[in-house]
Amino acid sequence: MKVLKIIAWIAIIAFVVIQFFPTERNESYATPDTDFMLVNNVPEKIQKKLQVSCYDCHSNNTAYPWYNKVQPAAWFLKDHVKEGKAELNFNEWDSLSDRRKKSKLRSIIKQIENGEMPLESYTFIHRDAMLSNVDAQIIIDFMAKLKDSLN
Repeated sequence: MKVLKIIAWIAIIAFVVIQFFPTERNESYATPDTDFMLVNNVPEKIQKKLQVSCYDCHSNNTAYPWYNKVQPAAWFLKDHVKEGKAELNFNEWDSLSDRRKKSKLRSIIKQIENGEMPLESYTFIHRDAMLSNVDAQIIIDFMAKLKDSLN
């Protein structure tokens, strides 16, 4: 019993100590001219859904939940956003070549069709980010049309 007490105290102290190591936040309140929404004149309904379902991980401005102030959750979120932005950053859309845009659009379509995006770990907490079948199809149709319009 004494060993468990020592382990519990060590865990509590470690938890308190790691709170003093904050993460850098992914926040930018300016929308660049290269943003996907601006460049492609996205319909408002699709804009809202992309904003809620995609932009937290795939843009330069994340709307952080309350638990982002608690370690180790903040470290997980930082890595998650970093990986998402490395794969696709909607704020830098127009800096991509047409070939790269087509590739990204194909990937977006495929991942939405397969239910891979938005991630289940994200929609578990952010229920409003879930895509209904209708919403998913509207986004897929828009992305396919956009892909076909590129040279």
